[in-house]
This record gives sequence, C-alpha cells and structure tokens, in this order.
Amino acid sequence: MAPRKVIITCAVTGAIHTPTMSDALPYTPDEIAKQAIDAAEAGAAIVHLHARNPKNGSISIDPKDFMAFLPRIKQSTDAVVNISTGGSMLTPIEDRIAPARSALAEMSSMNMGSMNFSFHGLADRYKEFKFDWEEEYIRNSEGFIFRNSFADIAQVARQLGHEHQVKFEHECYDVGHLYNLKFCLDQGMFKAPLFIQFVMGILGGIGAEVENLVFMKQTADRLFGDSYQWSVLGAGNAQMKLAPIAAEMGGNVRVGLEDSLFIERGKLATSNAQQVRKIRGMLEERGYEIATPTEAREMLGLKGGDKVAF
Repeated sequence: MAPRKVIITCAVTGAIHTPTMSDALPYTPDEIAKQAIDAAEAGAAIVHLHARNPKNGSISIDPKDFMAFLPRIKQSTDAVVNISTGGSMLTPIEDRIAPARSALAEMSSMNMGSMNFSFHGLADRYKEFKFDWEEEYIRNSEGFIFRNSFADIAQVARQLGHEHQVKFEHECYDVGHLYNLKFCLDQGMFKAPLFIQFVMGILGGIGAEVENLVFMKQTADRLFGDSYQWSVLGAGNAQMKLAPIAAEMGGNVRVGLEDSLFIERGKLATSNAQQVRKIRGMLEERGYEIATPTEAREMLGLKGGDKVAF
C-alpha cells in the first residue's frame, strides 16, 4: 500500500500576534512574500495569508496590501494560495471578503460561526511594545465578538464560492460550527469535498485536548461521512502536539506563525519554514508522504492556480 499523502498548510502571519511578540513575525510585503515562498519550498502545499500594514504591522484587509505580495508568491511557487476572510474582527463581512474577491482566490478561509474571540491575556507578558497600537488592540480583544452569522456565511458562499469557484477552508472553532456547516451544506451553499479545519486552543473556542480532537472528528464523520478532508490547527504550544496525532487519525496539518510563534516550548521559531520543516520531519518519520500542491488541488477539488487574478 502506498504511503498516505498529508497536506501541510502554513499560516504565515495572521491577525492575533503583533510585532513585539516575535522578530520573526512577517508584516512587510517583502517579509510575507519571502516567508510564504520559503514555507512552500519547505513542504507547505497551501499558504494561508493575511496582510499587514507595512509601516507598523497592524492588521490590514486592504486588497492593495495583499496585492503587494500575492503576485510574487505566485511567480515563485506553485503552492495553493489561501486568502483569509477572517482578517479583522472589527469590520463587516463585505470588507473582509474584498481581498479574496479582488484576487479571485483559489481558496479562502471561512469561519463557521460567531464567537467570543479573545487573546487579551497576552498583553501582560510584555512591558513595552514596538508600536503604539499593539497593547490597546490586544487588551480590547476581551470584548471582541467575531461575527459570522448565517447571513454572512451565505454572502461569502455566494460571492466567492458560487461566483468565482473559490474553495473554502471551513474553520470550525467548536463542535457547533460543524452543525452550522452541515446546515449550510444541506442548503446548497457548499459542495463536497469539504475541507474542514478544526481550530483548537483559541479562548472562546474548544480546548486543544486530544479528547476534543477525537470528538470533533467523530462528529464530522457522522455529519459528512466520506465527503470531506480535514486538518487541525493547534494554537500555541498545542501546535506540534496535535499535528502528528491528526495525521495518525487520517487528517492533514496546519502550522505557521499565525497559530504559534514557537518551535518548541520556550523557544521562538525563526521562521514559518522552520515550523514546516519540523512537522514535515515528524510526518515523514511516521511513514507519511507530503502532498505537493498539485496533489493537494486534486484532493480538495480546487479550480487551479491558473484561474486566480494575480
């Protein structure tokens, strides 16, 4: 029997961590492009991308900031480009989907439910910040409600999925989000095969315990049968713990500085590629083969990189 293929996704920069937390966190177009390309060369078939204000590293959902690095990534690698529709938790859905619409993305993330989403506890770990926006942004997350209503989901499905054949990374932060996805699938918003990302360890969502991963997988099996692929995202120190377990359970994996700034407990990662190389080594030691971008496109039913607009 041939070794099973495992898709590695790398989430390059995200919207939680700030420049003070790690010098390796990319926020200029040059840094984001280089780290995404390096991650792809290290073995990531998918690069999951957010944009940042290049002057101070704050969160940006301006399509122009995405276009400052997207063409360079496409020119240098065949990796699947996955553009976030999460972006900012403080703006309406029509603004959050603008980058993916303008780029005619091959894949985009889609959060499958509204939730409390907080990382305010991180602020107390730092006495000084590189930029004056950081501390207020982190502390204010205590009051964030990340809105993803059924109307929002339907709008994203229509404007990205139906109009531009964008495939979604369905981010499920708790078991109820799986039932939301089942409802939306039954309503005709999405087509199989689905690609579900179990997001674990975010304050406001399900905890990053193995028992919870098993429960999420069992629930998804019951709801979607064999019509889905899945992956796991373990936030913080759960990243490298959950990823190989997910592979053993038949899933795929996601790493990257969006999800964890560390390469091991107490030691900051030097780059996204370092995390990709580490998880690749762990998977190959267990006998798995790492899926290429072409294989990932086939596994997930993507439209192909030649259909994007960058």
